[in-house]
Amino acid sequence: MKVQHILSVASKGFILLSALSLLSVSVMAFADPQSVMDLVNVQLGNNDAVSSIRGVYGGVGLTLFMSLIYLMLRDTRKGLAFLCLLWGFYALSRTITIFSEGALGDFGNQWLITESILFVVAVVLVIASKKNCLH
Repeated sequence: MKVQHILSVASKGFILLSALSLLSVSVMAFADPQSVMDLVNVQLGNNDAVSSIRGVYGGVGLTLFMSLIYLMLRDTRKGLAFLCLLWGFYALSRTITIFSEGALGDFGNQWLITESILFVVAVVLVIASKKNCLH
């Protein structure tokens, strides 16, 4: 029982941490889309570009946040599986960029490492939750 409790708290904490990280970028994108793009030295040249960043990073980010909170409260294992996909595909996207366009800069490399670690943590928690019947 103690292992299940620790696993449950760790899993929900991981989902919450992931959700809050997405929320922080979402809030930044709603308030000032250019601030998100400043992280990668890209200037938004027109209102369509501003609208797109606000929509993708703001709107989609908020949707992901709300979905993760729901899954954290209702089905932790599905929340963890979702994070396996999310962090895994983020890392895969950066890896594809390396092979298609060349080396990443400091920002991209740091996030490739971060997203890869988050993916591994999610996988470990999913496997552990299956063994311990976490719901």
